[in-house]
Amino acid sequence: MSKDMNDDMEDFVAISKALSDSHRVRALFALRDGELCACQIIELLGLAPSTISKHMSILKQAGLVECRKEERWMYFRLPKENEMSGMIKNLFSWMFGTLIRDTTVEDDTNTLEKIRKQNPVKLCRVQRGR
Repeated sequence: MSKDMNDDMEDFVAISKALSDSHRVRALFALRDGELCACQIIELLGLAPSTISKHMSILKQAGLVECRKEERWMYFRLPKENEMSGMIKNLFSWMFGTLIRDTTVEDDTNTLEKIRKQNPVKLCRVQRGR
């Protein structure tokens, strides 16, 4: 087996594992409209910060999200289209097209609209109890 084919197989398996959790799929859907602060993802999914951190780390390792840190805040986004592999482009096209009318996705979209209107810094402070 050539190196390239082996790399594709490893990427495919990592991506498949990353998609094996509904919270991670929901996080990807939330990011389709742009960057979010970790606190916004926490608010949307209703999970502990450490759990969100683990989920986002798995997505990042699979190449499905990118992150940046600004002061104490961590921000996540989907990779830029021109930087995505063909495999990831095809995956996102299939996934977003297939699940767009799913009731959980629709509910998350409505909830996220309200979350995006909140100041992320204030939201993070509330979650940290400050």
